[in-house]
Amino acid sequence: MKQNAKILLADDDALVREAVVKILDMFGHEVLAVADGREALDAADDSFDIIILDINMPDMDGFEVMERLNQRKLGVPVLFLTGAGSMEYVVRAINLGAYDFISKPIEDLDMFNVKIRRALEKRMYVLQEKAYKDNLEREVRAKTRELEEKNQLLEEYSEKLEATAVNTIVTLQVAMEEKDQYTAGHSTRVTEYSRMIGEKMGLGREELGVLDRACRLHDIGKLVIDLSCIQKAGPLNDEEWALIKKHPEVGYNILKPLDFLEREGMIVRHHHERLDGKGYPDGIGGGEIDLLTRIIIAADSYDAMTSRRSYRVNMSMEEGIAELERCVGSQFDPEVVKAFRTVLLERRDRQQQRAEFRDF
Repeated sequence: MKQNAKILLADDDALVREAVVKILDMFGHEVLAVADGREALDAADDSFDIIILDINMPDMDGFEVMERLNQRKLGVPVLFLTGAGSMEYVVRAINLGAYDFISKPIEDLDMFNVKIRRALEKRMYVLQEKAYKDNLEREVRAKTRELEEKNQLLEEYSEKLEATAVNTIVTLQVAMEEKDQYTAGHSTRVTEYSRMIGEKMGLGREELGVLDRACRLHDIGKLVIDLSCIQKAGPLNDEEWALIKKHPEVGYNILKPLDFLEREGMIVRHHHERLDGKGYPDGIGGGEIDLLTRIIIAADSYDAMTSRRSYRVNMSMEEGIAELERCVGSQFDPEVVKAFRTVLLERRDRQQQRAEFRDF
């Protein structure tokens, strides 16, 4: 515990100031004495341990000085020095937060010293509490930064795991597609078409990300189904068709354990549904099919129509667009088809312009 205090003394009576300073010096304290309240306010800061104020000073009395000091929140105990006490003074001083009173003239030096010592103890307690709070705040900030850094690392690790999981599944799906000359590149093209549609319809970055992943994974269910029948030259029989129709639900079940792909999983499940409710596996329609799923339905069907198959000749771009438009309202969303038609024609025009430029 600190033994000696740094004290600010304010009293307009020079003789009183001298006497109090001598007493405080005798007890080993460091004193700065000023003649009025304004000087006290100018000098006061949190380097002082105790402030002693005369109540009755000209221009600015001790109460007004303390009101101003309270606004600064220095945490320094204030003792009032007074030669005339009244209950009104006591009540006002207590309301302002005064620590104690010292009567003048000072006759009982031991009691005076006790009051100074108690005030010093109060100041030391305030400083210790402040130091504890400051240290606690620093520790909390440090721990918060540490937790934020760890959370960031966990998020990055989680994102890497998610990306790895998606890429692994996609790699398997691509490998499956590449085994068949008729399906090679299908998911890549559906992804490209869907992004073109999504950007044309003004989808945001997050929605485009979901759309991209769902496209790349939409046929993942075919991994565990024997689809050798798709290479068959001619129409499928009922048994073969029933087998193929299982792949959206199988794909959904593959993705279901991966919580971060919940929405993508539902899109995979519903990418063969129709607006009129005649699709599979759930037979949902209309507003039950969300926009991203409607986009993939159109892109997937268009690629199937315009890609070469073992059992038929592929359609041209114009024929594929015409078929999409023919099935608007029953199978395809009209706004999606409108956007798709626009981006396909724009891409065709750009390709023609580049070809003409090369020929030139």
